[in-house]
Amino acid sequence: MTDQRQGQSGAAALPEGKTIRMGLIGLGAMGRHHARVIREVEGMELVAVADAQGDKHGVAGGLEVQPDVESLIAQGIDAAMVAVPTYLHEPVGLALAQAGVHAMIEKPIAATYEEGERVAAAFEAAGLVGCVGYVERCNPALLEMRHRIEAGELGNVYQITTSRQGPFPARIADVGVVKDLATHDVDLTSWIAQSPYSLISAQVTHRSGREHEDMVVASGRLQNGTIVNHIVNWLSPLKVRETVATGEKGSFIANTLSGDLTFVANGDVRSDWDRVTVFRGVSEGDSIRYAIAKREPLRVEQENFRDRLWGKESESVSMAEGVHALKVVEAVLESASTGTTITL
Repeated sequence: MTDQRQGQSGAAALPEGKTIRMGLIGLGAMGRHHARVIREVEGMELVAVADAQGDKHGVAGGLEVQPDVESLIAQGIDAAMVAVPTYLHEPVGLALAQAGVHAMIEKPIAATYEEGERVAAAFEAAGLVGCVGYVERCNPALLEMRHRIEAGELGNVYQITTSRQGPFPARIADVGVVKDLATHDVDLTSWIAQSPYSLISAQVTHRSGREHEDMVVASGRLQNGTIVNHIVNWLSPLKVRETVATGEKGSFIANTLSGDLTFVANGDVRSDWDRVTVFRGVSEGDSIRYAIAKREPLRVEQENFRDRLWGKESESVSMAEGVHALKVVEAVLESASTGTTITL
């Protein structure tokens, strides 16, 4: 991954300004929100929906609920939003690619790294736009952090840490906390630092009686030398969503629950004591909480997909990036099971 934006700009898949006939498959916990947002985004029209389990949230409106992806495709759609359970991402994605339908697939891109590679390869071979729905990249605090780091306001980035903790989400049935939640932190960390992972080490626990892990602590290094740490669980009564990037000029702290970004600058350390003057440390300097526009991340995500379809500059997440994130989270699980550090 030499360029985090690879595959996100170039020739238009659809004429700019053309209303995009959107299909949505999966009308569950995430699909219901996508249905609302697609209807709100200028340039998109929701023309078809599908879910084998029906429309339990009542979001179809006047649209007939189709039973499967083939029936969805038959409605003459230009692009599709895929919000089915993770284990269905590969068959649904491959069907869309074979039919020539552009798609954004909810994270992770597929259930396994191998499946993700097949999905990404199918869209690339067909010359289609394929994106992955990592909505955290559209959080206003992280967008602001990313742009300010790119502008050099932090200097060299030394370390990125994330904490994503909270109660168990009832919507989850087919994966553990690593593939459901930690994949967000892996993706956003690589995106913020503009570098893929080079190695990872992790520990997990199983405390809820489920087949899958429910807590993970992972640490590693990116190819550019940035060290990283992730604390993720869904067995905490305290809901925390925090990303901290520390560099040569200070630290950015993003609270993604509130969408707030704070910068704490390095202060000066001066001492007349000869024995400590050799230590190059920092102290707490000025602190700034930025006033930033706060738009709904899911809407920003769909607008990015629309812009990518129109061939405009876009922050959409490429399938190549989605495959890398999946490779890293599988390395997290491998590390935890073998007690070794995994080199990527």
